Amino acid sequence: MGQDRETRQRWEPGPDEPPATDDWLALSDDDLLARIESLPDGHESDKHLMAVVCSSRHFFIRQEAAKRIVDGHLLKEHSNDRHIGQILVRAMNRHDDLAYLERLVRETRHLEVRKAAESQLERLRARFTPSTE
Repeated sequence: MGQDRETRQRWEPGPDEPPATDDWLALSDDDLLARIESLPDGHESDKHLMAVVCSSRHFFIRQEAAKRIVDGHLLKEHSNDRHIGQILVRAMNRHDDLAYLERLVRETRHLEVRKAAESQLERLRARFTPSTE
């Protein structure tokens, strides 16, 4: 736990004033969460959501943004982030994702990511393994 405290980034609250631009990071935490939650299915806001994921905002806000990313493969470079890695593995559901998930289970330092990856691997293996009945 001591190592976690040393490597944790301090989160930054959003500004008090509403943004004058289309910059989602200029929104307050409350407004940003409302915008993320209001996105319709099939939205085209992955660029804005990735900016939130890559930001220093609180992990909860970053996770909520990651959950709404349409193209889950955009999150792959964040697999070592224990908060985003959990969301990433839940979005993976194709046969070619098996190798990636297996590697993540072997290499991640974060128990939460490992457990989520193992669970998703189990689901995928059941889906892709022919039934012997």
